[in-house]
Amino acid sequence: MNENKIINFLFEIASLRRITRSHRQFIDNANDNIADHSFRAAIIGMILAKMENCDENKVLKMCLFHDLAEARTGDANFINKLYGTLRHAEAIRDQTENLPIADEIREILKEFGERQSKESIVCKDADNLDQMLLQQEYFYKDGKNSRIWQTHTERFLITESAKKIAAGIKNANPFEWLYDLAEKKTDEKIDRG
Repeated sequence: MNENKIINFLFEIASLRRITRSHRQFIDNANDNIADHSFRAAIIGMILAKMENCDENKVLKMCLFHDLAEARTGDANFINKLYGTLRHAEAIRDQTENLPIADEIREILKEFGERQSKESIVCKDADNLDQMLLQQEYFYKDGKNSRIWQTHTERFLITESAKKIAAGIKNANPFEWLYDLAEKKTDEKIDRG
């Protein structure tokens, strides 16, 4: 076992915290990163896996690693993908070479890319739901743009569970969880107007 390779891989994973998502090109105040996205996608994936009755462990791993290559390729938005060639498979192969988990990561990401298994479909739905949540957070005050972006993202959802959650996201206040908590803890009604 090559401990230096493991250590370097862990530092490379940490670099995902510093890679700003490519929608920053279009959303001026966007400050989310690949690590934030993968973390929330994993939680969404776990919930969807339970709702869709599939392997939660596999979905969690897929969600955590689904954007691993972006540590080397960067996060490409739809315009970038029209003009560039991203070598994700090569990046994954190089990143995981000589790691004790290399075969598992490669197998999981191959399955994710093929989108044939229920787990890969759930993972992609989690990926898209995180994007819809993010759009709601950024555009909540500007309903028009959030509807345009969310309608585009929503059309890629496959599972019924993801579609139900998406319908709720489109009308949700990103601060409602905070208002609910404050009301429960203080017994005071918060004016949402």
